[in-house]
Amino acid sequence: MTRRITDAELEDKPVTEQELAEWERLAEVATPGPWVANELRERLAGRIVIASVSGGKDSAAMSLHLTELGVEHRRVFCDTGWEHPKTYEYLRGELTAKLGPIDEIRGDLLLPDLVRKKGMFPSRTRRFCTQELKVFPLQRYVRAVQDETGDVVNAVGIRAGESLSRSKMPEWEWSDGFDCDVWRPLIRWTLEDVIAIHHRHGLRPNPLYLMGASRVGCWPCIHARKSEVRLVADVDPARIDAIRELEREVTAKAEARHAAKGETFESLGFNRPTFFQAPGALRSEGKDGRCVPIDEVVTWSRTGSGGRQFELFAPETEPGCMRWGLCETDEADDFIEETLAHPDEELTP
Repeated sequence: MTRRITDAELEDKPVTEQELAEWERLAEVATPGPWVANELRERLAGRIVIASVSGGKDSAAMSLHLTELGVEHRRVFCDTGWEHPKTYEYLRGELTAKLGPIDEIRGDLLLPDLVRKKGMFPSRTRRFCTQELKVFPLQRYVRAVQDETGDVVNAVGIRAGESLSRSKMPEWEWSDGFDCDVWRPLIRWTLEDVIAIHHRHGLRPNPLYLMGASRVGCWPCIHARKSEVRLVADVDPARIDAIRELEREVTAKAEARHAAKGETFESLGFNRPTFFQAPGALRSEGKDGRCVPIDEVVTWSRTGSGGRQFELFAPETEPGCMRWGLCETDEADDFIEETLAHPDEELTP
């Protein structure tokens, strides 16, 4: 957190280059200079800005920031059918009331039915969930807007501080897959900047953050962290039940496919399909490292470091309400955002 330095302190203390650079960054984030505003106006002249909104903090901050800049934009939400109910309530209620109308788009099938149709779960090497549920619907939406109005800019709420891969992303980039510019208005923002703009506009965050979630989206994502699996199991056991049932259905279909050829999982050396695959901690403990049933993953999520010892209490992390300054106490897979920016890149077969 950047500490504010008083004028009196400045009189007795020389300004370092690091402090000067940080002040300039904060000044540009909060109130971009006229040259920035003019450059933006020129770059966006005659173009429609489409802002992808997920129900999470960064995309909400991006839309608020665009409003502060005077940039008119259309907001769009890609519905996977796998978000937490509170995300839908927040998106259609408080977020719409604060940001304005949000178009909802979806693929031909939502995640559970897509998994059933394919007879498999998405994985790190077959990320069909991202392509089918986010990229393809958004491409269709962008093209429809292009046909209607002409040139389009696709704005996404990515911050460099979120990961190493995102830190290498430019603010502006051309996407062949969307046939338009991709703009990352928050690329130099910090988490503090994101929280500040929520406070400035009186917008409460998605309730999932206040429950302890570190990111918002698929509930859960196939790339969920250990703590995220634990959170889902603790607050939404019905979702764990749904995953267990999906695993049963997909396994039954796979068994039928193999049986039709006179084969079995064992004869083929295959694992039975599961929602979570190759979690690193389980692999390090001598598991097969590919497919682990949901009940085993939940059990693992309740253990301490190393996966062998159960914790009496959950790890002490800063509560969501504290991170957002909503109480008086003393506190998302790169792949999805990267694929949205580069949908033309081939998936690993």
